[in-house]
Amino acid sequence: MGIVVKQSIVNTLTTYVGFGLGAINTLFLYTQILEPTYYGLVTFILATAAIIMPLLALGVHNTLVKFYSEQKEERNGFLTLLLLSPLLVIVPLALLIYFKYENISNFLAQENAIAKDYVWYIFIIGLCMAYFEIFYAWSKVQLKSVFGNFMKEVFARLCVLILLICLSYEWLTLALFLKALVVVYVMRTVLMKLYAYKLRKPVLNFNFPTNTKQILNYSFLMILGGSAALILLEIDKFMINQYVAIENVAFYGVAVYIATVIIVPSRAMHQITYPLTAKLLNEKNLRGLKELYQKSSLTLFIASGIVFLLIVLNLKDLYTLLPKEYSKGFYIVFFIGLAKVFDSVLGNINSILYNSKYYKITLMLGVLLAITTIVLNIWLIPKMGIEGAAIASFISICIFNLVKLFFVKFKFGFHPFTKASFKILSTLVFLGLLFSYLQFPFHAIVNILIKSILVTAMYLGLLFRFNISEEVNQLLHRFIKK
Repeated sequence: MGIVVKQSIVNTLTTYVGFGLGAINTLFLYTQILEPTYYGLVTFILATAAIIMPLLALGVHNTLVKFYSEQKEERNGFLTLLLLSPLLVIVPLALLIYFKYENISNFLAQENAIAKDYVWYIFIIGLCMAYFEIFYAWSKVQLKSVFGNFMKEVFARLCVLILLICLSYEWLTLALFLKALVVVYVMRTVLMKLYAYKLRKPVLNFNFPTNTKQILNYSFLMILGGSAALILLEIDKFMINQYVAIENVAFYGVAVYIATVIIVPSRAMHQITYPLTAKLLNEKNLRGLKELYQKSSLTLFIASGIVFLLIVLNLKDLYTLLPKEYSKGFYIVFFIGLAKVFDSVLGNINSILYNSKYYKITLMLGVLLAITTIVLNIWLIPKMGIEGAAIASFISICIFNLVKLFFVKFKFGFHPFTKASFKILSTLVFLGLLFSYLQFPFHAIVNILIKSILVTAMYLGLLFRFNISEEVNQLLHRFIKK
């Protein structure tokens, strides 16, 4: 776990910096500088680009991680194949947009006409997201995830912050701001490519691996898996635009962003546990796999649980800092946040499933649940608005996670939970009940700081006192000594 802990700590700090910048952008700059309609448009463009990203990447970023360690003799041919194969989707899709632009734009703008002119923006950003993930995977298989994590979590948000400040001083027009947003994603991809090629320079070799058919089959299936996963995460923002006024996408996006802070530790740890899980599976080391599964679950439950608790306990004060129209998202934050905690509690389960021989069944289940998500959104958004979208996501994510949990238990014979998991749950419930009615009479920021310090101090004290996690206790010991 040494390399996992070291890079996970660096990635966690980097990711929190990124989320801090994102919080400034999402909660304060976007909400103050852009009208809700245009903020909703930006959220819609980025969410739709994220949805098409797995298709444009052809699942290559997952394939690279799964097969890289096996391709020792034919590695150059393998990498050439993966670099070029996304063009099988990108070129036809670009031609389709070119010739059917009017039909596609009319579909996107059937409820909100403002979305009509941004089809190419969506495509270009989605394309950049796709190749960014490919080059990021290229560096992760070298067990170098820190730079890529910085580019993913910090770079784009820092650039957006600068662009928003320029927009506020009218150094940019709104139209130029949206174009610059596209340029940011292009720059990010180019820089990630240069770093990946520095770690391992590509050598074009058209003698593709002997198992090319297996590799391509896996890639095509990963399109389904990646698309299903992103549909579970992003489809609600896309579908809100199809049923209600686009400013609701902005209100929903702010609430979801607040909840998404919960998965920062998970995102950071997965950058390094993903290739390690693939390696353990390739070596058929089930004992090591079980240990990684349970330790990653416990560590992430400890981290995500306290973040969820701090968000829920401080949400009332936090919303007083935002424009009034954004402040009706308590239930959105609660349901999405609870789903994110469930995601984190399952540790590296996605790495286990997508790198195992059972990935086809898992992908099919993911597709079925993505369809369930779409159906629930179609039913609940017209009835309940943006809260319906949150409930639809919560139900779908919980079903998907339960299916994955029982599947791994059935096929591999182990689950992520230990006695320590239930101790963490009890601790979180106890602190939640203890502080739920405590409200200080000061300014919202002061209230948030006081309550957060008190809750965190008690939480860490209880973890340390009852020695719930060996890794966490070691970190606390080092901190106390310093």
